[in-house]
Amino acid sequence: MRSMTDDKVKRRLTTVLCADVHGYSRLMGADEAGTLGALRRHRNAIAGLVERHDGRIVNTWGDAVIAEFASVVEAVQCAVEIQQEISNQESDPPHANQMRFRIGINLGDVMVDGSDIFGDGVNIAARLQELAEPGGIVVSSPVYDQVHNKLSVGFDCLGQQQLKNVAPVTSYRVTVGGRAGRRPDVPIGDGPFQARAFAASEAGARLPLRDGYEPSTWMTSVSDHFASLPRPLAVALTVSSFLFLINVFTGLHRIWFHWPVAALLFAGIMRTVLQGKPGSDKDERR
Repeated sequence: MRSMTDDKVKRRLTTVLCADVHGYSRLMGADEAGTLGALRRHRNAIAGLVERHDGRIVNTWGDAVIAEFASVVEAVQCAVEIQQEISNQESDPPHANQMRFRIGINLGDVMVDGSDIFGDGVNIAARLQELAEPGGIVVSSPVYDQVHNKLSVGFDCLGQQQLKNVAPVTSYRVTVGGRAGRRPDVPIGDGPFQARAFAASEAGARLPLRDGYEPSTWMTSVSDHFASLPRPLAVALTVSSFLFLINVFTGLHRIWFHWPVAALLFAGIMRTVLQGKPGSDKDERR
């Protein structure tokens, strides 16, 4: 009889990388032999990079590649290098026949069966791959939490995504050198999550700076208000301010500025009122 420990499912926490060819069926329809040769070449390159980053290939069903890593940082770094290597290899073929991989990375608990792994930890990585752009990388929030301050890459939050057959997951798109690992001529995408992310980034770019210089300061407001005053009143206020400052710097033990200031303000107000009367325009009518 087998013991109960033999029947117990083995589990472990691991980082799962899932890579898949974008538009594989279309590529096969256009050129089967060429597509298969490119797929083999890219898989060899991926296998070498995975081994270099202390990971292992778990499965290669169809056009997909599943790998696992003990280190989250190594997994993301490997994904970046995979996309760079494939981009370099695919620089010559015509645009329509270029092979591009999409990569999803998740840190989660998996079930282990021999050399294979199963469970939501793997499924989430596969679903995140579907969110990625051609030549791009999307990671889950547990991956982001571990690597966002350890690698020289950027991250764009895509928000919480409803993935097929798994619980909603907050995801992040990896950006390298200001780009999301894609060619400049490839659009961000037409899916709802891409539109929301783009709109959020555009809205963020238009927000005023909170920690820096604000163009509409209180000094600008005072200056604009002062400039809108009638000229006589503005002159009176300017001279009054100078008189007040002179009184302050010569000592407040004797306050004298209020008398000339009162006279100046009275004269400025009266000049403004007289200029506003219809009779003051008689010379112009002549």
